[in-house]
Amino acid sequence: MDLVQLEQRLAARGEPAFRARQVWEGAARGAASYDAMTNLPLELRRRLAEEVPFSALRPVREALASDGTEKALFCTADGRSVEAVLMRYRDGRRSLCLSSQSGCPLTCTFCATGRMRFGRNLSASEILDQALHFRRKEPVNHAVFMGMGEPLMNLDAVFAACERLPDVGIAHSNIGVSTVGWLPGIERMAVEGPPVRLALSLHAADAALRSELMPVNDRYPLRDVLDACLRWHDRRHREVFVEYLMLGGVNDRYEQAVALARLLEPRKAFKVNLIPYNPTDAAYRGSGPAAIAAFRSALEERGVRTTVRLTRGRDIDAACGQLAARR
Repeated sequence: MDLVQLEQRLAARGEPAFRARQVWEGAARGAASYDAMTNLPLELRRRLAEEVPFSALRPVREALASDGTEKALFCTADGRSVEAVLMRYRDGRRSLCLSSQSGCPLTCTFCATGRMRFGRNLSASEILDQALHFRRKEPVNHAVFMGMGEPLMNLDAVFAACERLPDVGIAHSNIGVSTVGWLPGIERMAVEGPPVRLALSLHAADAALRSELMPVNDRYPLRDVLDACLRWHDRRHREVFVEYLMLGGVNDRYEQAVALARLLEPRKAFKVNLIPYNPTDAAYRGSGPAAIAAFRSALEERGVRTTVRLTRGRDIDAACGQLAARR
């Protein structure tokens, strides 16, 4: 819900300040409507239902994958499309993939979102309403800002949403914010905001190849971005997760793994997450299991901690890089 509008309407009605907190706490616990908030007076519940929409987003369509992953397409009040994903894991994790923008202006060549028409930044309430939509279905405990958009281009709203996500059940230590290397945002995250995790979409150690895959590299060169990540690490005392998309014949050769290992110094500051490529309309193919295993071995032999991401929701276009808000 639009929390600013909620507070304004309650103040205009002369309600005590704690009423806004009661409404938010009810929503964060999974209430599906104002009527479910029985600690509010009946007349107030009725007035709020008339004056303040319960959600800033309108659900348009949902899809359920064979692995239990669920994707929701929303529409904002001004007609912008937004997608978010709930990933269910056997170990009990219920992780949300949240969007910070409608579309993305940075046009990474492998990403379906980058080929959408960019809409705008989302408000903190629109970000939170993605989380609340799934919280109404079941408890959630993890979140990543890896959906639509570049979170660090909308950092005020992302910070504001992160401050409230613990009320929904997601501790700051279980929130990850991913960036393509938006340098001003990384520098701000080192000194401002809640203690969330930082992930860097890297995808190539070679500057020319990275610029080809990710034009943002021309604006913020990788060496400068890594130096900012190290400053974040020094201040926050947490490792930086490095996301590396495995593209067959593009960035998956042995010598490219060696170059990546050489780049990630000191080793203790980074942990690499290799991501199998999920099909989009781009002209790429994913690396095979053998190539991914060999790339991982080359990194680990050089002391780089490395994991391979478990793909979720591919059959409903909900996996990494696939969000495109197709109606």
